[in-house]
Amino acid sequence: MSKTVYLNISQITEVRHKEIQLKDVADVYCDDTAIMNKCKALRIKTIHLDRNKRYIEKTLDVIQKLMEMDSTLQINNVGEVDFIIDYHKPKAPMWAWQWAKTIFVCIVCFCGASFAIMTFNNDASVTDVFKEIYRIIMKQESSGFTILEVSYSVGLTLGIVGFFNHFAKYKINTDPTPLEVEMRLYEDNISKTLIQNDGRKESDIDVS
Repeated sequence: MSKTVYLNISQITEVRHKEIQLKDVADVYCDDTAIMNKCKALRIKTIHLDRNKRYIEKTLDVIQKLMEMDSTLQINNVGEVDFIIDYHKPKAPMWAWQWAKTIFVCIVCFCGASFAIMTFNNDASVTDVFKEIYRIIMKQESSGFTILEVSYSVGLTLGIVGFFNHFAKYKINTDPTPLEVEMRLYEDNISKTLIQNDGRKESDIDVS
């Protein structure tokens, strides 16, 4: 059988144990099942500090460990060149604190969104516009609560739900929501910055 080993290392992996094996951070494939299992079980790092921390690692170091284990292997890396091990200490979930944070964020988002909508309506004089449209079409003065205001409120709600593609736990389609896209971009930028900063430290580059 072929001794070619294919590595697909993720850019960042969250772990909660200190003995890090190759299977924790990468997908490994080889035609020889015995070799593949042996490679997956290879210990690539031991975390000694008892605190949350992100460790920047190089794929070349992983390849070197694999070659030390078996010099006849042919390694083909199809993943990241540098990767991050995000270590978190094991701890019991704090449900009360999680719910408190969730409720707080919901309140802040609700108040902020409400304020933004009200200031927009005030700047654009939406109430006056609706009154004028109602007077022109219906030939009478608006009471301030007509089909226009109701349609606007319902349409605004449906527009927000449609834009964010999310309502409670249900999604309109399988596309990622705008928030998911922005969070993914943010996480990618954080990972790239950590890796680049680590490279600058090793090269002793002064960016000031």
